Amino acid sequence: MTTVAEKPTKTEKSEKSDWLKILLTQRIALLALLIVIVVVTFFINDAGGYLTAPYDFDYMSASLISAVPLAMLGLAEMLVILSGRGGIDLSVGAMVSLAGMVFGFAYGEWGWPLWLAILATAGFGAFLGAINGFLVSYIGFPALIATLATFYAYKSIAIVVNNQQPISTKPIQELFSLSKSVELPLFGEYVPNVPLGIFTFLLPTVVAVWLLLARTAYGRRLYAIGTNDVAARWAGLPVRDTRFKAYVYAGLISGLVAVVTVGQFASARPDAGVSGNGMALPAITIAVLGGVAITGGIGRVSGVVLATLLIVWLNAGILLAFVGNEGSQYQLLALGAVLVFAALLNGLTNRRYGGTTS
Repeated sequence: MTTVAEKPTKTEKSEKSDWLKILLTQRIALLALLIVIVVVTFFINDAGGYLTAPYDFDYMSASLISAVPLAMLGLAEMLVILSGRGGIDLSVGAMVSLAGMVFGFAYGEWGWPLWLAILATAGFGAFLGAINGFLVSYIGFPALIATLATFYAYKSIAIVVNNQQPISTKPIQELFSLSKSVELPLFGEYVPNVPLGIFTFLLPTVVAVWLLLARTAYGRRLYAIGTNDVAARWAGLPVRDTRFKAYVYAGLISGLVAVVTVGQFASARPDAGVSGNGMALPAITIAVLGGVAITGGIGRVSGVVLATLLIVWLNAGILLAFVGNEGSQYQLLALGAVLVFAALLNGLTNRRYGGTTS
């Protein structure tokens, strides 16, 4: 006896359509789902003995050390991309290298107090960002060309400023303590230790950028000019100044990342932000994956943070899935695939629903 398969009812179709719309328009929901899929997949592979080392909560927590600079630079890229007109900053990695050398001189060789050296480094990063902002906002250079030019310039200066040598004096080496993991208060004995940089650098930056975008007039102007700078200009908004400041803020964050990298390496390295594939491309990938529209005007801090967690825990699992250095090469493949996926997803969402809402 045969039975005829029941066709989906209109209600079932509507529910599926609603779920699809949520995943496409609510980037937070999609990223949360992808994080769960990635973590569960590697947990299953770990249980099956397919990984070279345990993929557990301790390992996941330890891998968050790389999330600090990535998330911070992802937020820096978010600011400039939001400004519209092809806004992008290819020089963030070079700014990290050059600002890191400035920090190395100030704290490691000139003996400045740590707080003053950090402020000076952040200020120097803001100055480098201001150069980018001036070229893009006031001279009218395309952001891609302007920041590519400054990338080469900053990278070269970082290399020659100390004759290609890193700065590894004793005060600099002692900064490695910034990279240690600490126990959380109250319930720390029940969860893995968390890298200190999460609390000293990343969380303050996340809060500051969120407040800037969500609670200030500048944030509203930035979204406005990114959406339509012609309309914003006719509305009397300071388009050039707003876009200029986005690059300044991105440079300031890059200066703080320089301090983080010096602590992680226990050395001020002239190639800290540009070695290998550099820091700029992963930061751009994180911003786009987090829902920042490359055309400007759309993007949220929470999306960038979740995209960072996805990339970091995906990369951490890939390293354990292969023997030797093969994992690092597959990380690049995964990064490229994620970037293509994010770009396609953003395009689909814009065409079908008019953009993401979170």
